[in-house]
Amino acid sequence: MGLLSDPYRRRALSRLILRLNTPLCILSYLAGLGWFLGLASPPFTLRSYMSENAMGSTMVEEQFVFGERALSYAREFAGHRKKVGGIPVAWLEKTMWNLGLEVYKQPFSRTLPFPDEMRERYMVKGTNVYGILRAPRAASTESLVLSVPCSTGQHNSQAVGLMLALASYFRGQIYWAKDIIFLVNEHDLIGMEAWLEAYHDVNVTGEASGAVGAGAGPVSVGARDVQSPLDVAVGGLGTGAGWPNLDLCTTFPDAFCRKLNGCCAPLQGRLQRTDWDTLPAYVHSLQTLLLMVLKQGSGRPQGDHGLFLRYHIEAITVRGINSFRQYKYDMGTVGKTLEGMFRKLNNLLERLHQSYFFYLLPSLARFVSIGVYMPAFGFLILILVLKISPEPQLRATAARGGLWAESRPGLLTLVPPLLICHAMGLTLYFLPVLGQHVATQHFPVSESEAVVLTVIAIYVAGLALPHNTHRVLTGCGSERSWMTLKLLSLLYLAMLLGCITLINFSLGFLLAVTMVPVAAIIQPKGPKYLYAVLLVLVTPAVTLLLSIVLYQELIEYPISALECWQLFLQAVSEGLLDHYLYGSIVFPFIALFVYPCWLLLWNVLFWK
Repeated sequence: MGLLSDPYRRRALSRLILRLNTPLCILSYLAGLGWFLGLASPPFTLRSYMSENAMGSTMVEEQFVFGERALSYAREFAGHRKKVGGIPVAWLEKTMWNLGLEVYKQPFSRTLPFPDEMRERYMVKGTNVYGILRAPRAASTESLVLSVPCSTGQHNSQAVGLMLALASYFRGQIYWAKDIIFLVNEHDLIGMEAWLEAYHDVNVTGEASGAVGAGAGPVSVGARDVQSPLDVAVGGLGTGAGWPNLDLCTTFPDAFCRKLNGCCAPLQGRLQRTDWDTLPAYVHSLQTLLLMVLKQGSGRPQGDHGLFLRYHIEAITVRGINSFRQYKYDMGTVGKTLEGMFRKLNNLLERLHQSYFFYLLPSLARFVSIGVYMPAFGFLILILVLKISPEPQLRATAARGGLWAESRPGLLTLVPPLLICHAMGLTLYFLPVLGQHVATQHFPVSESEAVVLTVIAIYVAGLALPHNTHRVLTGCGSERSWMTLKLLSLLYLAMLLGCITLINFSLGFLLAVTMVPVAAIIQPKGPKYLYAVLLVLVTPAVTLLLSIVLYQELIEYPISALECWQLFLQAVSEGLLDHYLYGSIVFPFIALFVYPCWLLLWNVLFWK
């Protein structure tokens, strides 16, 4: 404490930081990258464990024997689906009613902000069908959800068959303490969002849908794309980069890989290794971790369960994968595993809360907690702190050297760049969707292409507009003016990255790795053209482009430059649709905050 309270020691510490500022920044950046790369190694990871005693692997004994019935239901569902050319609502209602469920259907409709050319849809209409198995030993205050998506082009008839077989089996049991909802939703995430909004009696996306007739439940488990024979892939990433409670993610690997010896549960499309102390195993874990970071940074839900997490309902998605192994598991085995999962959730007396909600998964057997991965981001933010802290000392030194003989600029100096940069952000956020019809009238493009090309045009136009405005004001070309603007930009960037990292660590870390070092060295002196190239290379758009290339390399599917550009345009379009349809925060965060902050740094570079 004496070091901070004594003015002489504090002044000596400031001089030391000022003298060693650049080496400390470089060391901090290398420490942040090194810490992140070390997250895939065993010293940084913990072995996954079960915090909820009620969900232990020995708490229930599975007895599901309706595997052949599940296949029969699947064949019947596929036939009716082919006959009607969509979801067979009448057949599902009749089948669920014969199983003894309370059956409801929910029509919904949604007009997209602009056509989704990838899925060829604009005005979406569909129907969700669900049946409720009332708990004989409870007052219907809690429920579990087993959902299966049914959309055009999906071959998940066996998932529907397994769901109906489970409903038939569950109907004959008397130990249920929670209602169980069996849901078949149409049009994937749009149908699921319609059902959830009606279920919670809210309308946050403007989607028109009918009412549902069931009480709120604390837990959801989503199963989709079940095939037989199969292995199983587990997914848990939701909208806004949320993850379900770690106990829920641990339950399925525990049931599949340990209790059912030999069944594989891949993560991020990669099989898990057991030799943790070897270099190939570390590289494998690092690649899995990087894939998770890239997916989490996108903010896109990796399944229907992602929308449940927005309502604080823990959920995961189980996907069947037809592997090339000789021995595989049938529908009966998968049904037993889902039965065990539901019986464990049925034993819960309260919400899942004892395990972690913020974590990274280099594998399903090990995890990295928030207290371990946050220092990697902290080292990167320390660079901005080190660059901000010497500013008062720099001012005093410059004043003694007679560098600031000109008049002291006021706050009016900073108003034009701040206003114009944020006006560009507002334009980037609102204009592409609002002006799509005008663009299609004057240019030979579709609405979707008009939106994406307008985004790119506004983004590039921002480079030319703001950095000349300050020259009309008196005193704006002084040293103090651009240093004050840079100080404000660094504070702004540190605040933005700190806030988004608490919600989406991966997005904050990716932006920090690219933007922080360049933001720290930017100034209107020295090799200006080199600084300009570096600043363009760390813009969020280029970061997205490089992330696409890295992702394709990690999944071992390299692409050409043209394919990369097409994926970039598709990612921009999907980002806008995710925001308007499901409430993703990535696009508004980039457009309204990160892009204006980057333009402020561009102003600093071209201040003189």
